[in-house]
Formats: sequence, C-alpha cells, structure tokens
Amino acid sequence: MNTAQVLPAAVAPHQTMEHKPTNAALAVRNLSVFFGANEVLKRVSLDIAPNAVTAIIGPSGCGKSTFLRSLNRMHELNPDARMTGEIRLFGDDIYASTVEPVIVRRRVGMVFQKSNPFPTMTISENVTVGLRLNGVRNRKVLAERTEQSLRMAALWDEVKDRLQAPAISLSGGQQQRLCIARALAVQPEVLLMDEPASALDPLATSKIEDLILELKKNYTIVIVTHNMQQAARSSDFTAFFYLGELVEFGATPKIFTSPSQKRTEDYVTGRFG
Repeated sequence: MNTAQVLPAAVAPHQTMEHKPTNAALAVRNLSVFFGANEVLKRVSLDIAPNAVTAIIGPSGCGKSTFLRSLNRMHELNPDARMTGEIRLFGDDIYASTVEPVIVRRRVGMVFQKSNPFPTMTISENVTVGLRLNGVRNRKVLAERTEQSLRMAALWDEVKDRLQAPAISLSGGQQQRLCIARALAVQPEVLLMDEPASALDPLATSKIEDLILELKKNYTIVIVTHNMQQAARSSDFTAFFYLGELVEFGATPKIFTSPSQKRTEDYVTGRFG
C-alpha cells in the first residue's frame, strides 16, 4: 500500500478561520499564557517552518510544554488558563472567536510524554478511535487508514497479524508508536510531541527518532525534549526557553555550536539545567 496515498477526508470541513498568508506552518506573535495570575509564557514570537522538526529545549518549568500545548489549544483544558497574542496555522487564526478548539486539534495532533493507548481497545480500534468519533463508519476506509497510519508509524510489520489484540499487550516503545499512529490517522497538518521518548529505552528511543525524521517529509513536527543529543540529532531548528521567555531561536547546528546568547551556551553545554 502506498503510504502517501490520500484517503477520503475523515473530518468535517474546517471552520472558517481568519486567514493571513504566511510561509510559516505556525506563526506565533507576542504569545503570553497565564494560569491565574502566573505568567508562564512571556511575549513569545517565532515562525515554525513547514516540513521540518523544531525542538523546544530548556530547563524544567521554563514553559516548554505550555508553549507546545498552546499550539493546539490544549492548555485551555485548564480552566485558569488564558492567553494573549496570536497564533496562525498556515495563515489561519486558531484563536479566532469563531473557531472551536476541537477543530484546531484535528489539524494539530499531539503525542504525549507517556504513551496512553486506550486499554480496553484493540490495536486497530486505538488507531481509528478519532475517525469513528468524527463519524467515519465505512469499514474499507477504516481498514485503509489503519494500515496507512501504522505504516507511517513504523509499526505495521510488527502488529499486522494481531490487530485485534489489546493495545496494552504491546511494549512501551510500540505503545508510543501506536499513539503516533492514532494521531496520524485523522491526517493532521502538524504533529506536536511532548517528550515522546523520555520513558523509553535506547533502542525504542532510536526508533522514535528515526520515525520523526521520516515523518517530517509529510508533516511539520514540534518536539519538546530535555535530551540535548536528541534535539541535536533530530531537529532542524531549536528554540531555547528560560523562565517563560524565548531566549534564542535558530537553526539547530548554530544553536548547539555557536549560539548568540550566553544563557543558551551555558544550557546546551550543561553548565545549568
């Protein structure tokens, strides 16, 4: 099966979003995020390039995960959260008053730090749960999308003969790739990954990193990681956050070999963090 094949649309047409042409996959302008009175992100602006991997690095508590979740409005699950500024997804204002968060999350998928397959569902049911929630009932479409997504997650050959087995029967690394397949099944435009390999052994981590490099051919990927070697190996661009501020952003080789800011140099060389 050609994994590049475009299958029938799985979700309702996008809601009308205010559009402004841009070359960036995600254009972030003056983004501040608050939880109650606490300003967690402070006036962050950067452009995330399409079909590239952007790594978000920085010490614990610097706002990395909050930034990532703001890109698909996941931070709004906290009732105390609010934001100011603007984020555009391929020119569309994702925070426009007419846009529902669920529409944004269909276009911007998320893979979390801890693999979270649905334990009562089979492998195939885990892949297609988003499609079925969006009303897809055609068995042929579901079967095709299952194979396509598992292939793209480099998992098909390992599970194709046991698609009806419980998802929790898979290893930790396989479960994380299953969660990636689940995110890919609804055909997002951007894939967010929050420490996707932090709980995995070196072999499983290597498979995830190889997968990230393969997926960027078709997707824009933003990854939060504490692992400096992983950021250097896997990303095209790197953003260094510290105390809620974007300290430096640029091509990964420059950030790791000749950063412009002393704080960046101190962090990537291990002097703090």
